[in-house]
Amino acid sequence: MPRHLVPALVLCLGTAGCYSVLPSDGGGQAAFSPPRQVRPADILLPEGYRAEAVATGLTFPTGVAFDPAGTPYVTEAGYSYGEVFLTPRLLRIGSGGTAEVVAEGRNNGPWNGVTWHDGAFYVAEGGELEGGRILRIVPGRPPVALVEDLPSVGDHHTNGPVVGPDGWLYFGQGTATNSGVVGPDNYDFGWLGRYPDFHDVPCRDVTLAGVNYGSDNPLTEAADEVVTGAFVPFGTPVEPGRVVRGAVPCSGAVLRVRPEGGPVELVAWGFRNPFGLAFAPDGTLYLTENAYDERGSRPVFGTADHLWRVEPGRWYGWPDFAGGDRLDDPRYASPSRDVPPQPVLARHPGDPPRPLASFGVHSSSNGLDAAPGGFGYPGEVFVAQFGDMAPDVGKVMDPVGFRVVRADPATGVVRDFAVNRQGNGPASLLETGGLERPVAVRFGPDGALYVVDFGVMLMNERGPDPQPGTGVLWRIAKQGG
Repeated sequence: MPRHLVPALVLCLGTAGCYSVLPSDGGGQAAFSPPRQVRPADILLPEGYRAEAVATGLTFPTGVAFDPAGTPYVTEAGYSYGEVFLTPRLLRIGSGGTAEVVAEGRNNGPWNGVTWHDGAFYVAEGGELEGGRILRIVPGRPPVALVEDLPSVGDHHTNGPVVGPDGWLYFGQGTATNSGVVGPDNYDFGWLGRYPDFHDVPCRDVTLAGVNYGSDNPLTEAADEVVTGAFVPFGTPVEPGRVVRGAVPCSGAVLRVRPEGGPVELVAWGFRNPFGLAFAPDGTLYLTENAYDERGSRPVFGTADHLWRVEPGRWYGWPDFAGGDRLDDPRYASPSRDVPPQPVLARHPGDPPRPLASFGVHSSSNGLDAAPGGFGYPGEVFVAQFGDMAPDVGKVMDPVGFRVVRADPATGVVRDFAVNRQGNGPASLLETGGLERPVAVRFGPDGALYVVDFGVMLMNERGPDPQPGTGVLWRIAKQGG
């Protein structure tokens, strides 16, 4: 334990005040001196498995896919929290870790994941500046947009995609806000100043309860305040009984489109940030959801990330539920508030289900894949945990995430699979050469698990501080496999 924490801990032992007294101690709250060290031996794995670095020096990698020859391809996001704008790229990873540019995008990242299907790559373009798109990329040709103008210029973006057994292309669309209400935190993210009228869009008509939240107004130089309701632009109050019309595409949903293009269809909704999607061999669609943060005008305390089985047509609870539980439960009240978040919907679209499994609060459980035969742990789902972004998302008392876990959908039990040998947290904090921020996993045609490691992202007084050129593509296989 850091020595400076000992006096504060002594003062608050045995009381509920520890959370308020002690400072946040997240994994990104560290220093970093390049270059990044890469040592597979620093990754602790179950007996019988080994890790190797396939490619290093990547900038903000987010996904991996394989062509029919088994060659890996990686997406570089091009955009990162912290308002860093670079060129999104699709890279072919050759022998010896060489990276050849196959395609480039325009200044509208992040590129959040990639899949191969029937002669082409499909990429989810997050759309921070111009709205989300689904791109079809045939090597040697310019990218073609199958879908455009997705509502993704806010906090969360267009994610995925994956091809289902029905031949459709499935992808996730995140929400504009943390919990349904635009607030000053969205100005800190950068987008409220660019798009002051942007807000969340429900997938079906919803009736509001008339709950409003007051906040400072960062859009003016004067020290004025505004009042804002849910599903409306910043500074717009709502009255009880107000109906907000639904539309597709919408916020916080799983959507689908034909690989050749066409109308977008709604699959399921009521997710906050459906980042990872994967079909199991039996056709089950699994999804990882990044849960609420303790920030903004409607902060939510202590909600876990979740693993869901996606059922077509179902509503999963956002913005009034977390993992099937109502947010007005006192346990979700921020320590800075007297009451928990009140429902913003007068009537809920349905009874949300329970998740298959829950992950650590602020673990940022992201990309996932289902274990194939031969790797071990049949039927389990492997999940990349990006790790906390404290203190911006809320305080943590120790680093959360920064590893790969496996979840058993039948029991809900979550166990570590790949962690840093020297302790809890990212390699930059531990000053080792292991995992930094795993963001995606994918089983390759060789039966190995490929782990996309985004690289170093520090959290300082200015917010996220991502470090270009620190990303890694790892490969984990059975020894002798």
